Amino acid sequence: MRRWICILSVALATIPALHSARADELPVVGTGDGIELLRAVGAAFTADHPETVIIVPPSIGSGGGLAAIGSDKEVLARIARPLNDTEKSLGIVAEPIVLLPSAFYVHPSVNVAGLTSEQLAAIYRGDITNWKEVGGSDLRVKVVRREDHDSTLQVLRQSMPGWKNLMLTEKSKTATTTQDSIDTVRAVEGAIGFGPFTSTLGDGLTVLRIDGRAPTEAGYPSAVVLALAYKKSTVTPAAQSFVSFAKSAKARSLLSSMGGVPAAE
Repeated sequence: MRRWICILSVALATIPALHSARADELPVVGTGDGIELLRAVGAAFTADHPETVIIVPPSIGSGGGLAAIGSDKEVLARIARPLNDTEKSLGIVAEPIVLLPSAFYVHPSVNVAGLTSEQLAAIYRGDITNWKEVGGSDLRVKVVRREDHDSTLQVLRQSMPGWKNLMLTEKSKTATTTQDSIDTVRAVEGAIGFGPFTSTLGDGLTVLRIDGRAPTEAGYPSAVVLALAYKKSTVTPAAQSFVSFAKSAKARSLLSSMGGVPAAE
């Protein structure tokens, strides 16, 4: 009997230790821009810090992520737009992590590898309606756009020639997230869409050269800045540690390998 009591005592004594060794999850909520890159950085962080598992859930948009940390529902958000004055007044700060070039991609049936900026604007304006007009297949152009407040669209309006006051054609489908845009273009012959560039974007899609330049080449005009945002009063040591890791040389190398351009120090 005494022997079994000793065994039971040892077993019970290990339970708190096992519980304390269990990893804590740290969600990073927000935009769908650069989600594959951030998941890779999160996995690398967890490999070095097994006590913290980084979770990058599906997109709720930059605004959704900021609302979550502003209301103290979450600690860390991923965003692809600047903070507004209200968000700053809550004590929210944003630390840039990576620049994501704004890419245009088409269904492979289009048979077009590149466009001029003038042709691109004409397509999204609705003036070019068949791919044969730009040297591609005899196939109707099916435009996939984003909502007016989308971060990539805002960057395009600021930087892509001909896009500042461009009235997008009404004959288009509006994708509500980056992944929705990608999935739609992959599934629909003749479709064209846009979003942040990653190295995996070419899987099942053709990423277009614009004015002879690929998204990652010097001189390509448009990029979205992906940042990690948190509120000073609620940020945890684990969250701060992850932000620091995301700006480290190891993370910068990983981001570069996946098609991102690490933000300047």
